[in-house]
Amino acid sequence: MSIRIGILGYGNLGRGVECAIAQNPDMELAAVFTRRNPESVHILTESAKVCSIDEALQWKEKIDVMILCGGSATDLPVQTPEYAKHFNVVDSFDTHARIPEHFAKVDAAAKEGGKVGIISVGWDPGMFSLNRMYANAILPEGKDYTFWGKGVSQGHSDAIRRIAGVKNAKQYTIPVEEALTAVRNGENPELTTREKHTRECFVVLEEGADAAKVEQEIKTMPNYFADYDTTVHFISEEELEKNHSGIPHGGFVLRSGVTGWEKEHRHLIEYQLKLDSNPEFTSSVIVAYARAAFRMAKEGQTGCKTVFDVAPAYLSAKSGEELRAAML
Repeated sequence: MSIRIGILGYGNLGRGVECAIAQNPDMELAAVFTRRNPESVHILTESAKVCSIDEALQWKEKIDVMILCGGSATDLPVQTPEYAKHFNVVDSFDTHARIPEHFAKVDAAAKEGGKVGIISVGWDPGMFSLNRMYANAILPEGKDYTFWGKGVSQGHSDAIRRIAGVKNAKQYTIPVEEALTAVRNGENPELTTREKHTRECFVVLEEGADAAKVEQEIKTMPNYFADYDTTVHFISEEELEKNHSGIPHGGFVLRSGVTGWEKEHRHLIEYQLKLDSNPEFTSSVIVAYARAAFRMAKEGQTGCKTVFDVAPAYLSAKSGEELRAAML
């Protein structure tokens, strides 16, 4: 039996989810739900339907897991609790500071509806979270370090595009190589925000815009650029399209720790991702967790879960016997 998936929202993430479903033979895309005119949304899966978001609840018996592909700022805080009452859901909520609050709301809604909701799925939060947790459990005496990049930050790019006079922009987050090297050398440095990452911006201006004013507004933007060494390049629309049209990303999670009675032995755990497409990789993680949501619901579990609560075997299409024979 195929796991029937619904996609709510068809932007970069929704398209990535559709592609990931096609690579998982135990799944099928049932429908895409959109706030746009459904006739204007063209998907790749011929067997699936495109429907108005207003029709979603009519599919309660025809969808096993609804994957929510909206944004973390305004969409998911409302949509995930709303739909968790009616569907098993998975989202990629990534506002770290608000995860406990989001978890509580989704947990209440999912338990009310007898459903499973898995939140904050992706690579950070998500795969990076798991690696931080595993490393802390294994090396309880140590220090954690997370570096992002080099890659495009979609949130920071969007923040630049909202500045008056900016026509388009891409922003790259770049780890400071000296800081990364110091961690790998076991030096356990104390690093400020500015010492861990730099930010590089490529900006296309509207005609007549004041470049100096835009640059100053970028570099002083609180929560985004003010705490970083930031470089701003003004380029043409053609150059942006030619050299900066992709959405690559990645990063590193490291933990440096010690073992032994005298703490005489040092260890370093490092996990790295290098991604051609941030949204497509995120989508692939989400689809694996959709399988887990389906299996957990079949067992009668309810409520909100995070990646910490999902056993690895739930993610794989392989049986327990196959996993033990091939991967253990």
